[in-house]
Amino acid sequence: MDELKRICQDRNSAEYDSVSEALKHLALCHEVIIDPSTGKYNASSPDEQALVDGAAVCGFKFYSRDSDMIIEIKIEATQEKLKYKLLNILPFNSTRKRMSVVVNDLQTDQIVLLCKGADSIIE
Repeated sequence: MDELKRICQDRNSAEYDSVSEALKHLALCHEVIIDPSTGKYNASSPDEQALVDGAAVCGFKFYSRDSDMIIEIKIEATQEKLKYKLLNILPFNSTRKRMSVVVNDLQTDQIVLLCKGADSIIE
């Protein structure tokens, strides 16, 4: 984990772009909610919560999702707040063995499909 944190704090690192994209992916592709009274994450799956917690520990924090489905993540190293419009969720199920989200990146206006799941399915 310390190596990931180091990479995420050094934008000149050769691994920065790929690691930061993977951590943004984990901060966006989930159905976690934030408890408004404690600020802690709540998830239906401990695995899903662990992935979002891990991204946050590395400096890519799921910050909020509002009623308009705008997701905000904060990148600690740069203090950037990035916004994405959640367009659709395809929840995990035992047949698909994956979950996907479709988001509009409000920084670039690109629509992106993010997917996570079993390694036997995701290639």
